[in-house]
Amino acid sequence: MKRLPALFLLPILVFGQELAWPPKLPGGKLVDSGSSPKLLKISSKLRSGVTVAKAAPLVDFLYYPAQDYPGNPWSVWGESLCWGEKYYSSIGDHKGPEGNSFLYEYDAKARKIRVLADLRRVLGLPKGHYTPGKIHSRIDMGKDGWLYYSTHRGSTRVTTTKHHFKGGWILRTHPDTAKTEIVSHAPLPMQTLPASVLDPDSMIFYAGTADGDYKNNRVQFLAYDLKRRKVLYSDDNGFSRYAIFAKSTGLLYFHDGRSTPGQTEGSRSLVRFDPSRPGKPSSIGAKLGLRAATGELSTGKVYTIDHDELWEFDVRTETARSLGSSAVASKTYTTSIDADHSTNRYLYYVPGAHGGAELDGSPLVQYDLKTRTRKVICFLHPYLYDKFGFIPLGTFGSAVSPKGDKVYVTWNGNRGTPREKLGTRAKFNTCGMTVVHIPSQERKP
Repeated sequence: MKRLPALFLLPILVFGQELAWPPKLPGGKLVDSGSSPKLLKISSKLRSGVTVAKAAPLVDFLYYPAQDYPGNPWSVWGESLCWGEKYYSSIGDHKGPEGNSFLYEYDAKARKIRVLADLRRVLGLPKGHYTPGKIHSRIDMGKDGWLYYSTHRGSTRVTTTKHHFKGGWILRTHPDTAKTEIVSHAPLPMQTLPASVLDPDSMIFYAGTADGDYKNNRVQFLAYDLKRRKVLYSDDNGFSRYAIFAKSTGLLYFHDGRSTPGQTEGSRSLVRFDPSRPGKPSSIGAKLGLRAATGELSTGKVYTIDHDELWEFDVRTETARSLGSSAVASKTYTTSIDADHSTNRYLYYVPGAHGGAELDGSPLVQYDLKTRTRKVICFLHPYLYDKFGFIPLGTFGSAVSPKGDKVYVTWNGNRGTPREKLGTRAKFNTCGMTVVHIPSQERKP
């Protein structure tokens, strides 16, 4: 891995305060754990019907390693994965054309985090060659025990032939050995791969693309056969951010690229792709919003979110229904939603993904499918600011433990904002992680 110029190893100034790299917790701790009644303090006006938990959770907090220099900014854009007691997530420096992205494993039992993949080192490209500043896709586990994911650009103007860009990468990393391999480079020429979902049994990697040339607006669809290392099917009508994979049937559902101006997500019909008969996806008529989705529960239901609305999709009947509002305060944009598969009862998410979550207190929301009610499990701002000077601004990556007792969140965050500026929108500069331990009394069967 090439050394960064000395310039990038210097501290930077934010509001006149010097930020040191890498970020560190007080006392040399790697992980800090604590709880406080402050976690239940309401800091903004809640919507009608929204409640707050009665028991404050235990919260673990840590900074991601490898943030050794100022990013542009350090940020999270891809969906995370919880597998047993391990949490897999990614962050990147958002630089271009020579950026970098990292894949991590956090061991909740050992309370340790490690870098599994350093993409600049893995790719080993010469100076001047484009390297991705984002892992924007999901991280998924295949039946072969490897983690699969794909890359996206940082700047929209650097994925060009001038910087030797040919297309995005599909990669895999083995969590036991930390070995990382290139599965495919540019499976669709000159396309990055910002959205994905894996069929772990058939080992088909599905992706929605974005043009390397920012002036083009194509969103291509890719079905890539991982076992044969070849494209199974592709066309020019892919999903821009998310797709539903039905594990029980092996079918894929998404909104294709043929939307009309002014058309809302909730008014768009899903299309179905059947890998046993590769070809143009067919419309099924069911309409729902789809900015993020859970995995399929044992009930055959998948839950999706789109701004201020939650949806339920039944993969057995291919029908959808609205569950109503998802927001708890002013922010609605949500890009990650997870289900407690141990109870099939609770959904968890954080509104305000692209910043601004802190203006509502950075709430972790629990949605009860049985009662169709929203409850804030905790407000992580200003709790984290008061303890560490860290503002949790929003997230694109979270996961729920298999037991349903922990929610992991990778934060786009900020350090260096003075207290008198807390009422204004802060900018991303540092990524941190919280593990929220859900109190048993706030989580009933």
